[in-house]
Amino acid sequence: MVRATRSSHPTRRTRIRRPGAQESIVAPGARVALQELRLPLDTLRWAPQWLSLLRGQAPTQRTLLLLPGFGAGPRSMALLAGYLRRVGHQVHDWGLGTNSGDVPTLLAALPDRLDRLVQRGGGPVDLLGWSLGGYLARELARDQPACVRKVVTLGSPVIGGPRFTTVAPWYRARGHDLAQLEREVAERFTTPLRVPVTAVYSKRDGVVAWQACIDHWSPQVRHIEVSETHLGLGFAPRVLGIVASELDSD
Repeated sequence: MVRATRSSHPTRRTRIRRPGAQESIVAPGARVALQELRLPLDTLRWAPQWLSLLRGQAPTQRTLLLLPGFGAGPRSMALLAGYLRRVGHQVHDWGLGTNSGDVPTLLAALPDRLDRLVQRGGGPVDLLGWSLGGYLARELARDQPACVRKVVTLGSPVIGGPRFTTVAPWYRARGHDLAQLEREVAERFTTPLRVPVTAVYSKRDGVVAWQACIDHWSPQVRHIEVSETHLGLGFAPRVLGIVASELDSD
């Protein structure tokens, strides 16, 4: 199943509101998280779908920067990278190794990488981020809108910070105030997103609460619902096809 929706557009006089507390959202419980163990079975289920993937070349070559999720590095997105290169895009990893989860430090390091790609490609870059990498992609585009053409995110929490994810205990154990992180994430919404964003999410996500992936405040965001696990988002043929299609569109 694939379902697409778009955030409602405010009128010109309506100000973009930042999100408040989301008390109705909870991080995935153990039963939901266990669905992530289905990845090997899902891989077998996807086998017939590989044949339906786009085989030809993309109509327009894009320069694409990939941003991995928390605790992951470029290798986690190797299948995505290989497929997108095969259809003709110039694909680059973010050059920062494993995603440490330190959002301020990563956001401070990314503009240099983005600027080099813009200079090399001669124009704005597309960003593809998985999980926390998608959040970083959005915020990089928020800060550098002239350098980014489009953002595609996969299972990325855009409200609450880590609060509505299964990695919340990791942050809490290291002394992070989750309520403060949530307020900092909400504060970012006072600067509107001016770059188109396609947010792919799934109600089967066992890592990020799917409700935390929905941006009700940014009119530039288009949501697409799929039926994969969080780990499956980077491997499912249907998701790869969606990514390719979004890169083809304006």
